[in-house]
Amino acid sequence: MILSIHQPNYLPWLGFFDKIKQSDIFVIFDNVQYPRGKNHFSNRNKIKIPNKGKWLTVPVAGKSEIKNFNEIGFKNDTWKEEHLRLLKVFYEKAPYFKDYYEEFSIELKKEYNNLSDLSTNLIRYFLRVLDIDTEIMLSSDIVGDSITGEDRVMKILFELNARKYITGSGPGSKRYIDENKFKENNIELIWQEYKHPTYNQLHGDFIPYMNILDLLFNEGTKSKGVI
Repeated sequence: MILSIHQPNYLPWLGFFDKIKQSDIFVIFDNVQYPRGKNHFSNRNKIKIPNKGKWLTVPVAGKSEIKNFNEIGFKNDTWKEEHLRLLKVFYEKAPYFKDYYEEFSIELKKEYNNLSDLSTNLIRYFLRVLDIDTEIMLSSDIVGDSITGEDRVMKILFELNARKYITGSGPGSKRYIDENKFKENNIELIWQEYKHPTYNQLHGDFIPYMNILDLLFNEGTKSKGVI
């Protein structure tokens, strides 16, 4: 059983879906604390505009408090129309724009209780159109809030009988991973070393690390192979 875990980011990048694609089960960390800093992708990601990236940000309420992802609400709903407007302005000429825009708009416009519900539903939508059939579970259905840090990850791994765990190789992941603990519990730790691919893109030279819609609008059904 190969497992990976990640917070429910808004409009994730390609590496997020590469990790899911390699897993038998992907656990959305919905009951982990929402980051209080600014340099994260929990409620934002980039689209491609002429020669640079532009942030699409969901205005959230309660981010200055100590709350979990599934407790973070929205300041308003006006951002939805603005995000859709910007997507149309900068991607309408993309070859596969019409294949995804309307259906994505329907998903985005639904009523959501919190940021985690929004991002989780969109992640499920993207997996469906990418034809990735990994099973998706919520951490809140597996482990309570009383267990924290790496112990929470280990609890999820034990509960799901995982023998392999895929994790990011960035400094944030390496800071809290104790490799010895995985060896002691006979769980193989796999560091995801994702090499970002290039693909067809509008608006000048290729820029990596855009959100998944940038790939879908430009490559359509070839997107899964590009990832």
